[in-house]
Amino acid sequence: MYTLGIELGSTRIKSVLIDNSFEPVCIGSHNWENKLEGGIWTYSIEDVWSGVQASYANMAAKYRQKFNSERLSLSAIGISGMMHGYLPLDSDGNVLTKFRTWRNTNTHAAAEKLTELFDFNIPLRWSVAHLYQAILNGEAHVKGIDFLTTLAGYVHYRLTGKKVMGVGEASGMFPVSEKNYDHTMVEKFDQLHSNPWRIGDILPEILYAGECAGALTAEGAKLLDPSGALKPGIPLCPPEGDAGTGMVATHAVKRNTGNISAGTSIFSMIVLDKPLSRRRAEIDIVATPDGKPVAMVHCNNGTSDIDAWVNLLQESASLFSKKTIDKAEVYSELYNAALAGEPDCGGLMAFNYLSGEHNTGMEEGRPLFMRTPTARFTIANFMRTMMYSVMATLRLGMDVISKEENINIDLLVGHGGFFATKDVAQKLMAGALNTPVAVMETANEGGAWGIAILAAFLQSDSTLDEFLDEEVFENRKSTLIKPDAEDTAGFEKFIACYKAALVVERAAIENYK
Repeated sequence: MYTLGIELGSTRIKSVLIDNSFEPVCIGSHNWENKLEGGIWTYSIEDVWSGVQASYANMAAKYRQKFNSERLSLSAIGISGMMHGYLPLDSDGNVLTKFRTWRNTNTHAAAEKLTELFDFNIPLRWSVAHLYQAILNGEAHVKGIDFLTTLAGYVHYRLTGKKVMGVGEASGMFPVSEKNYDHTMVEKFDQLHSNPWRIGDILPEILYAGECAGALTAEGAKLLDPSGALKPGIPLCPPEGDAGTGMVATHAVKRNTGNISAGTSIFSMIVLDKPLSRRRAEIDIVATPDGKPVAMVHCNNGTSDIDAWVNLLQESASLFSKKTIDKAEVYSELYNAALAGEPDCGGLMAFNYLSGEHNTGMEEGRPLFMRTPTARFTIANFMRTMMYSVMATLRLGMDVISKEENINIDLLVGHGGFFATKDVAQKLMAGALNTPVAVMETANEGGAWGIAILAAFLQSDSTLDEFLDEEVFENRKSTLIKPDAEDTAGFEKFIACYKAALVVERAAIENYK
């Protein structure tokens, strides 16, 4: 029997099949990309289902080829997706408006009002911020909302008929307290509007890791696998966002552990052993999949700008070689070149803002590269600059955790595509944060492997901590890189220039339309 994890990430929908030893057996994937439509970052619902089906079919085809068998027996399934955002449904299960992803930053008025009302930081991407902004905007669909969910919750609902959510993802929809949505904040929110529903009635039921979240229905089985080979009745674990699955995938759900997830967005998760001293605009308070409080530093912009530059450099190289050069090879060579760059990037500077960045107060994004007239403009310095730009906003938020909240972090575990090239991003990240960074051998499988692990946890009588310690990670290998003093000193110079140059990014947003 195998366990299946499916994660709808920002650029790929990945299906990871794991065995009883929690090792990936077959991996299927489907590439997709968000679209900016009418000022909203979105994916169409049609693309959701065609992508999920393609990813599952790709995994199943690899299974048939590998084992020469049509019989794929699943003991459990888990669904994960891009965290938070906004997906409202009516009483018939129809989506009322285009899916609004975590990337949207058009909820400033709502987030600011709710933060003050609750005395609790409400980030721009949280579901309640999107909901209240829609109320403020007078959007007609709001009155018809019967169920408000996220991408993971929506896919899970269509597969099982259950309106549920894992506590980690739920804590990014609306603040959670005592295993439910915070009662006082629920009452305060309901006093803000005159719609026919109450917020507590339209939010999903909260479930914890290890609790059964329903079973695959006949309709759900056909939706996931139109071939008809997949049979209904398979149990599903609570759906989670990619933040929660990342914590599981990096063995970072115990108190005082932490991880960094780096892909289209970049964020860190630090499991707390005490509350923060006060509300912090740079820090979101969410939860692990088993309900422990987490300090999250989330940055909207990760590797998308690097990917654009890699595409350009790949195209350039192909012009001269007269053949298409493999993109994975281009990535590997360029990332490794960054290691030869000067520790402070030699006078180069970049902002990777394709979308707004709340941690630096930018409502929109303008990808920006610049240099001084005397800068050392080499490919090594350029690539190090591009990689530093991914880390810069994260570093600003991490400074609040370490310097203002005095939370000691002895180790961070990295995962996601940014860490796929061996040692490179790991070494630079260790220097940028002046903290040792470990990367596990499953780092590139990311959250899809993490949600598969949570699905496997349905069969366990242990706590999640015990399950991960004693069964999943007991013999799993990782590499550790400690900060290099020159890298750390160089990044300090870079981040000082980065802060000073934020006015340039602001000017670009205001004047370059």
